[in-house]
Amino acid sequence: MAARRSRISLILAPWVFTIGFFAIWEVVVRALGVSNFVLPAPSVIAEAIVQYRTQLLFHSYHTMWMTLAGFGLAVIFGLVLGMALGASQIVHAGAYPLLVGFNAIPKVAMVPILVIWFGVGWQAPVLTAFLISFFPIVVNVATGLATIEPETEDVLRALGASKRDIIFKVGIPRSMPYFFGSLKVAITLAYVGSVIAEYNASNVGVGNLMARASADFNVPLIWAALIALAVLGVMMYAATAYAERRMTGWAQRSQFAAQ
Repeated sequence: MAARRSRISLILAPWVFTIGFFAIWEVVVRALGVSNFVLPAPSVIAEAIVQYRTQLLFHSYHTMWMTLAGFGLAVIFGLVLGMALGASQIVHAGAYPLLVGFNAIPKVAMVPILVIWFGVGWQAPVLTAFLISFFPIVVNVATGLATIEPETEDVLRALGASKRDIIFKVGIPRSMPYFFGSLKVAITLAYVGSVIAEYNASNVGVGNLMARASADFNVPLIWAALIALAVLGVMMYAATAYAERRMTGWAQRSQFAAQ
């Protein structure tokens, strides 16, 4: 019974906290008489969502697919490069400084270069989402492979396992929790990258909608677009967390084991 109550509490907690957050926001804004131009109340934002629902749905769809395209590229390249770095000390020593230096470059500074190369369109948001999100995947996959215990490798070699066998039969399954943990970080970063590029180098997407709303000083629409981004981010994070539970449930401790 106690475990069931705890499970129900965990399910209800996000809704209670979210509703409470918006309720406090509404009360504070109304009590202090804050202008809608400075900080609109949630009720005003809700009205903007209803009023501009067609535009929000249209641009959210484009943001979602451009983000997922960039994220998909990041997963593919991140897995391959992470496996290469984790499996070879020479590759790790040679390539890791380059990766760190590249990751240190603000990706917003690369948007003008992408516009020069590809023009204004979907390419810049997709590539920016890819560039900003693949580094965590590379690092976590490489870490999972590189931290196999030496004793485990010695035992496997004594049993006749090759380096390839160790990587594919032990290293990759062992790195899956690291990999899925990085995906939950990378998907949120991918949204940041696509929206930044949409704001500057696209004719569609929530970022472009926010840019046009800013030009019109339509603050409620800007906040409505931010809420749309938050909803998309939560949905993708939840999908990634669900995949993590399904694929790496063996590596996770039960939340109710101690109850």
